[in-house]
Amino acid sequence: MKRINQYKKLFGVEKEIDLKTLKTTYRNLIKEWHPDKYQESDAKREEAEGQSRTIIDGYHFLVSIAPETTAANLEAYTETITNFGIADYDLKGLVLEITFLDGTTYEYFGVTKPIFRKMVNSNKLNRFAKRSIYPKYTYRKSKRTLQEVY
Repeated sequence: MKRINQYKKLFGVEKEIDLKTLKTTYRNLIKEWHPDKYQESDAKREEAEGQSRTIIDGYHFLVSIAPETTAANLEAYTETITNFGIADYDLKGLVLEITFLDGTTYEYFGVTKPIFRKMVNSNKLNRFAKRSIYPKYTYRKSKRTLQEVY
């Protein structure tokens, strides 16, 4: 959640993420912080390089969790969580990464350790996730695949 809030603050997003507004803000921020605006020896160039990387990462991250992106990928997501079991899972901070048997991996944001423990200790892992994880947490498809996990 901290990462989401950090990027939303950077792009001035109040509530819902609008892709058109996000793209405009992204372009303006990149124009402002592009490293090519500075000479090689300029101290600001290093800061601009770091800032531009943050802007690019933030843009791609916010696009991946935007309602429009989620809606566009809903059919594939629904098929995965309905028809394929969980192959692997891992909690890193407040991000739960679930890899499914079809090879796709999704990240769920804001999952706390107590919820993760309940999931791990559940005798029906898929059932618990369908009721307590999938409908309640912001998610995005990860670039990781099942082969990378093993």
